[in-house]
Amino acid sequence: MNFASDNVSPFCPEVLEALTKDALANAPAYGSDDISQKLDVAFSELFDKDVAVIPVATGTAANCISLSALVSPYGGVVCHHEAHINEDESTGVAFFTGGAKLLPMDGPAAKLEAGDLDAFISGLVDRGVHSVAPECVAITQATELGAVYTVDEVTAIGDVCRKHDLRLFMDGARFANAMAHLKCPPADITWKAGVDAISFGATKNGAMAVDAIVLFDTSLKARMEQARKRSGHLHSKHRYLATQLLAYIKDDVWLKNAAHANDAAQALADVLVSQGAELAHAAEGNELFVKVPPELAGKLRDAGLMFHGWPSLGADVYRFVAAWNTDIVQISKLKTTLG
Repeated sequence: MNFASDNVSPFCPEVLEALTKDALANAPAYGSDDISQKLDVAFSELFDKDVAVIPVATGTAANCISLSALVSPYGGVVCHHEAHINEDESTGVAFFTGGAKLLPMDGPAAKLEAGDLDAFISGLVDRGVHSVAPECVAITQATELGAVYTVDEVTAIGDVCRKHDLRLFMDGARFANAMAHLKCPPADITWKAGVDAISFGATKNGAMAVDAIVLFDTSLKARMEQARKRSGHLHSKHRYLATQLLAYIKDDVWLKNAAHANDAAQALADVLVSQGAELAHAAEGNELFVKVPPELAGKLRDAGLMFHGWPSLGADVYRFVAAWNTDIVQISKLKTTLG
């Protein structure tokens, strides 16, 4: 069983069926096709607000193109030090924005907390042109350590952003898993809480290769489209990105897939804890961070499990990631295999 990442999973049947159906005909390029024209309407219904949707093929592009339209080349982006944009996207933010600087801070389970965020921003020393002033706050839902922000937590962060006149961006690579955990309307955790834009993840949760930039401030659309083109991420066969997204959100496929992944992660957590492992913190999405005794880690690998060490959380801590297609029945049999 491969728990190394949810990126190892294939795309789901609903996406495959839609791509097969929509692959049969010619269509206008660069988003002028009928399928692409349905995106704004479909996502506006999902979020209960008029939104603008700009699909790209990777999560890095979704995050960095978004920030390039929210932040000036000489501005700063406050984020958690564990944030994907800080730890796993090279110098992508600086490259796409033309020089913007990340301003990392700490927080439990890779979360920013409103009070600490306010103090951090207020404590930055203004040296005029010699320093970097924050222009945006970036949070991740669910976080890089598998925690989920509540509606109240995001709303409090949104209040801090308004106080300091900052934009609020949400990296939603695993937004579906967070929503499956929260079971609240998507509007409540995004624009109603003060979020200006989100990278709406799909690739990790059943799509082939697409994430969507969703703009709750639609005045940003023209600027975002220019940023996408300039960076080389405007696909000529745009309709295939749109097809994936429409199939992904139709009939709540995105939530069904995420709920299964979350359930699989919880099932695995139960097995690991029963064998003497200890969760680093509560399992809220599809990622587990677990302190595993060396003997048990060896047994797990011998049983065919693939997973990664996570030394930033301490010795013998490992990350396990479940996906939309993880076999829960096979997980239930693992306890017997381990003896």
